Amino acid sequence: MYGTIAKLRVKPGHVGGLKLVMEGSATPPGAVAIYGYEMDANPNEVWLAVVFESKEAYVANANSPEQHQRYLEMMAYLEAEPEWHDGGLLFSKTI
Repeated sequence: MYGTIAKLRVKPGHVGGLKLVMEGSATPPGAVAIYGYEMDANPNEVWLAVVFESKEAYVANANSPEQHQRYLEMMAYLEAEPEWHDGGLLFSKTI
C-alpha cells in the first residue's frame, strides 16, 4: 500500500464546505481509505490521510484530470496549498 498525508489550512468558517466536497467527490480508482482529521488545537487545520492499493495507483490518480478537478474544488476552501507527505506502508494493525 502507498499513500499520502497532507496538512490542510482551511479558511475560517469553511471546514463544513470542505467536508461536503470531500465526502461528495468520487472515490479515486485504487483508493483503499480516505480520512480527514480536524485538529483539537486548531479547528481550521485538517490532516488528510489517503491510502492506495499501490504506488502505481497513487501516481495514476495524481496525474489524472479527475484528481486535478477534485484538487481545484478542495482548494476553494483552503488558505494555501496542502503540505503533502507521500510514502509506502511500513506497518498496519487492525484492532
